[in-house]
Amino acid sequence: MCLCLSVLFIYIVYQKIRFNCLLMFLFCFCVSRCKNLFEVFGIFLLFQADSSYLYINKLYIAKMDQMSPDNINGVILAVSSSIFIGSSFIIKKKGLKKAGASGVRAGEGGYGYLKEPWWWAGMITMIVGEVANFAAYAFAPAILVTPLGALSIIFSAVLAHFILQEKLHMFGILGCILCVVGSTTIVLHAPHEQKIESVKQIWQLAIEPGFLVYSAVIVVVVAILIFYYEPRYGKTHMIVYVGICSLMGSLTVMSVKAVAIAIKLTFSGTNQFKYFNTWIFILVVATCCLLQINYLNKALDTFNTAVISPVYYVMFTTFTIIASMIMFKV
Repeated sequence: MCLCLSVLFIYIVYQKIRFNCLLMFLFCFCVSRCKNLFEVFGIFLLFQADSSYLYINKLYIAKMDQMSPDNINGVILAVSSSIFIGSSFIIKKKGLKKAGASGVRAGEGGYGYLKEPWWWAGMITMIVGEVANFAAYAFAPAILVTPLGALSIIFSAVLAHFILQEKLHMFGILGCILCVVGSTTIVLHAPHEQKIESVKQIWQLAIEPGFLVYSAVIVVVVAILIFYYEPRYGKTHMIVYVGICSLMGSLTVMSVKAVAIAIKLTFSGTNQFKYFNTWIFILVVATCCLLQINYLNKALDTFNTAVISPVYYVMFTTFTIIASMIMFKV
């Protein structure tokens, strides 16, 4: 009860919406009659619907009018990507569970899941989502695209609850809500992207001292996690697997941004693949993606999907925003 009322208070302050005493009394009464947190959340949404719709709608229209067409295209692609990626977590987890039942589990170093159709179906779904995400980075800044991954959390958490029977507890629901609120705030106040004329321009940003130091620190930390902490604590502390994926993910996003812009400019008539810089970015993307896939499989096989998804999203988004701020100075 106290948690629900706390969430209500935070939401009211954030939206600057005032409830009258009668509505507050009715809300508390309905909450007291609820049997579980899902019913509480439903009542909360019901009472919020009429009062918050007008505010959100006005804010959304005002902000969308200020967004550039490229940013809007990027948002649409990023949302589509999140739906596919969120679903892929569940499909891959089913494949990992089936493979683990008949062989060595991925969390213990096995690769039997490569023979499992469910895992490949999840992988294909994830590739489709990543392609849409890849395209989104060609239109919108990373600081806008990455936070929209919050939607994938909602899909994976809800599907995990109903399909994998992994219970989503109250703090998991609260975490999902806060992720969505934070992502919405970032999207509505996203900066306009600076004009990029060639991959060489991104290369110059990537070799500046600030980003080189950041990249070096990331590589060193990931190496320590892989060679020291993963053998000792990987199976008991999910932060090891998630940390490796999130840290490398921030470098992946910056390289994906470069490759996506290279493709966009090439289709516009300016060939960017004649520069060696483009191929270096492609090599970084391939290396980082393979590393992330390997350790994400281990994380999904070892820990609860409903917990992995929010933690991975928060860490990945945080490091990506930091990398974007350092590289693009936004």
